[in-house]
Parts: sequence; structure tokens; C-alpha cells
Amino acid sequence: MTQIRLNAARLLASAASVVLLALAPAAQADTLQDISKLIKQGQHAQALEQVDKYLAGKPKDAQGRFLKGIVLTEMNKPNEAIAVFSKLTEDFPELPEPYNNLAVIYAQQKQFDKAKQALEMAIRTHPSYATAHENLGDIYARLASQAYDKALQIDSSNPSAQKKLALIRDLMGTSSRPGKATKPIGESRPPEPVKIAEAPKPPATPVAVAPAVAPVAPPAVTAPAKPAETAKPAEPAKPAAAKPAGDATAEVTRAIELWAAAWSRKDVKAYLAAYARDFKTPAGESRAAWDAERQKRIDKPGAIQVSYENLRVSVDGDTATAKFRQHYKSATLKTSSNKVLQMGKRDGKWQILQERVGT
Repeated sequence: MTQIRLNAARLLASAASVVLLALAPAAQADTLQDISKLIKQGQHAQALEQVDKYLAGKPKDAQGRFLKGIVLTEMNKPNEAIAVFSKLTEDFPELPEPYNNLAVIYAQQKQFDKAKQALEMAIRTHPSYATAHENLGDIYARLASQAYDKALQIDSSNPSAQKKLALIRDLMGTSSRPGKATKPIGESRPPEPVKIAEAPKPPATPVAVAPAVAPVAPPAVTAPAKPAETAKPAEPAKPAAAKPAGDATAEVTRAIELWAAAWSRKDVKAYLAAYARDFKTPAGESRAAWDAERQKRIDKPGAIQVSYENLRVSVDGDTATAKFRQHYKSATLKTSSNKVLQMGKRDGKWQILQERVGT
């Protein structure tokens, strides 16, 4: 049976993927540029030695740590690279690049579920991060190929699965080029600026080093659904009713994404803005007291990482219920729980009316 394999591609597509910002201090920029040149020249042992010396004096420097992760990936030391990028996600949860590069390594190891989760975190952190969206499409295609393979193992004569698998094989066959080169990450947050890359659009938005997963258009696995929708001209009221519900579900999902992202980057103002003025506080305390308590907890030293999975949204007019599995991680606590958010539309925006632990 034909199997679709992940096309090999290097993490660094060109020297342009590790150029430095002109805004970086001259001495720092020179050192990191020298390391980048060593990576370009394939002198990975020397690059690792230099980046370790650099980090000995600047152990918290995000750009140096990011370059070290790249060097380790190029040296075929995926476990060490994973450790570097994972720690970066803990220390700088607002940066999408470490999540993307984790996904690159997981995809090379054919751990597509882990790659998918990492890319989803990158997108939640930075929704306009095109590289992560492209890579996620590629991962979906590969997961689909595995599902079709399984279907054909059960029923080898299934013509639908054969056609879809052939379509994915053709798509993968035309996407064997390395990922496109990108520029290093730009300044992220004072007083300890992160200067790893500079996004082309918008200029100050972080962008990662080139992904190893070659972007590919997702397979047209839902194509049969379109004729089904257009085949019901006698019932125009049903599509018209479904469209607002779908829009509302997407709006609620987006509101939750922004809430989790604001929490992860410790943006207290944006986090509290996710809650409606008539939010029902958990213990019945005043809203001002609850706000002050939340700000105190979020402002504690150390990074916060909030993610979720298995999101289910039900909408009823201007109210909605969202259920999901929440994962919270900080310097002192790591926990997972089922969460229920009661949402309401206030002044055109979906906001949280009540939150509780539930099923």
C-alpha cells in the first residue's frame, strides 16, 4: 500500500534566515552574526561553541538561545533542541517561533499530533503568523493520509479513500522544496528585549526561522460537501439560518483564543477585558476585588503558559457555552482541568459571563 512520507527539508533554508537586526547592540550583533555565518557554512561544532560562550554571559538572552536550538537541530540532536525550544516557550510564551520550531522537529520525527499542538499554540500566540498556518495545513494533510491508509487497510477496495490518498500523494510530491527563508525575530518586550527575528508583515511582529515542514495546500477532503449544500435550492432558509450560527461559533472561538493568549503573555488589561461588566465572580466578591486579585496573581514573577484542547461551543442567540480542557503552567504550578465558560454578546463582542470548573 502506498504510504505518504514526510519530505526531508532543512530547518535553515538560507543564510537570510539568521541575519541580525540593526537595532541590536553592536557587540551583541557582531557575535550573533558570526554564529549565524558559522551555521551557514555548516561549521556547527564551532557555532555551538561560540553560542555557548555567548550564553555564559547572557544566559537569559532569547536570541542566543534560539540560535542554539537551531544549531542543535542542524547537528541532528533533536532531543536537546526540543529542550531549548520548550524552555523558550516557558520563558517567552508570547513568541510563536519556538512553538513553530518545536513543530518542525516533531514533524521530522513523525509525531504529527505533537506538531499540531505546537503549531496551534503558535497561532494562538500570534494569529497572523502565516508560517504556522501553512505548516498546520501540511500537518493536517499528513494526518489525513494516515487516516486514509487505515481506511484502506480495513477496506482495500474503498474507491473514495483511494482517490483522496492519491490526491494527498500528488500534493506531497510537489512540495518537497525546503521551507521558505524568513528573517530573525524582532524586539519582543522591554526591559529584556527579544531580538531573534523581524517579521515582514507587520515589521515589528516576530517571525521564526524557516520551517522544516514544507507548506502544502490541505487536501480537498470536504469537496463532496459542497454539491450537497448546493443541491438543496428548495430549502434556502436552512443555509441562511446556519450561517449566523457558524459565524457566532467562530466569534466565540476567537474570543477564547484572545483570552488565553492575553493570559499567557500576562497582558492583564486584555485579559480582564475578556470578562463582561456583569461577570459573575466565583465567590460572589465585588468585581473590583476580583480584578485586583487576578492582577496580583498574573503579575507574579515568572512565565505563564495557558492552552486548551477539545473546545466545544454551543450558541443560543446572544449567549453561548464553551467547554474545553484547560492546561495551565507557571513557575510554581502545572495543572489541567475541564473548564466551562458562559459567554454573552456585549456591545458586539463576546465576553465571559461566568467561568467554572466542570465537565
